[in-house]
Amino acid sequence: MKNVLMIAYHFPPVRVSSGIQRTLKFTTYLLEHGWCAQVLTVDPRAYEKCSSDQLQEVPQQVTVKRAFALDTARHLSFKGRYSRWMALPDRWISWCLGGFFSGLMLIRRNKPRVIWSTYPIATAHLLGFLLHRATGIPWIADFRDSMTENDYPDDPLQRRVYRWIERQTINHCSRAVFTTPGAIRMYKQRYPDIADERWVLIPNGFDEENFVNAERSQAFKDVLLSKPNKIVLLHSGVIYPSERDPSHFFFALAELKQFNQIKADQLRIILRATGHDALLQRMIDECDLKDIVFLEPGIAYEMALAEMLAVDGLLIFQASNCNHQVPAKIYEYLRAGKPILALTDPVGDTAGVLFEAGLNEVVALDDKESIKKIFVRFIDGIQQKSVKLASKQTIEMHSRRYGANVLADALNSIIS
Repeated sequence: MKNVLMIAYHFPPVRVSSGIQRTLKFTTYLLEHGWCAQVLTVDPRAYEKCSSDQLQEVPQQVTVKRAFALDTARHLSFKGRYSRWMALPDRWISWCLGGFFSGLMLIRRNKPRVIWSTYPIATAHLLGFLLHRATGIPWIADFRDSMTENDYPDDPLQRRVYRWIERQTINHCSRAVFTTPGAIRMYKQRYPDIADERWVLIPNGFDEENFVNAERSQAFKDVLLSKPNKIVLLHSGVIYPSERDPSHFFFALAELKQFNQIKADQLRIILRATGHDALLQRMIDECDLKDIVFLEPGIAYEMALAEMLAVDGLLIFQASNCNHQVPAKIYEYLRAGKPILALTDPVGDTAGVLFEAGLNEVVALDDKESIKKIFVRFIDGIQQKSVKLASKQTIEMHSRRYGANVLADALNSIIS
């Protein structure tokens, strides 16, 4: 077995919806290609929420080193305040110190052929850069989405620090991995001197084993038994106020309700683990939708998949300012085999994934009138069972096992 050092903030037992899955499943499926991972992550105290429900999925062959790390906002603040330099590039910069020495020990013990680090925690790429420079081991940087934009991060100082880390990462890594074609196009324009072979596309995906377990679980049976006698739609995961603003969706629902085109005794919409419940609840109340739209707390991953399998339809929110991004949940939605209504820019990468799958229930997130029309058609299609679903062949191309094949090819190409 060849060894790879994988640097990832999100790893069991952190409780998040999708960020944890990419690294966890790569460690599993890379074993099929002769690569064994040693994972460098953070001590669980750095996580705001923990759950043990996926700890048993970490392969026995995989070594996990949980290095010293603190969350500046929770552990190093005084009355909720802290100096800016204590959170640059992010609130987990303390991981850089503990992670560097822990990483050197893992490298000395296991002699990895490649280092791999994954964003969205910028400190992970900073660690990858430092360990690469200290040891000379080739480095793959998994960006997923873009690390910087013209106006992201919002704080100018943090944006300059992010851009410095991004520039060092692009210039020194052997491969830069992104999840969407749009992100790669953007980075090719930003760094025109980088050779094409350095850019690699590995989309997010779903894990078949997790879905099989969810379908067999008691949670799935419980969800089916408790499902009301009405159409149930679900959005599972964070709803960012600027990137996934549902206000026009709420306005459209309010008008449809006003003219009796939708009714509370026929429709229930669940927004699961939004991360912004207080803000969304105010919007729901103002639109008089509290008998149709319900905010629900986060649940264990397998239960979340069981819920996707049990409902009648699934919702995607994605604004045009994220056209080069694709929500990770979309691949799980495809595998769930349920009708999907996507409120997103028809020319963005999110819509592109659905169009390639033969699905066309797509409308701009900020177009209230078009949302009203497509929503009525979508509900009618569910009732008539006429909404098109993705083919089995299309679904299989979006599995995490398939993504691990691409990563294994990248690893092998580097060491060869």
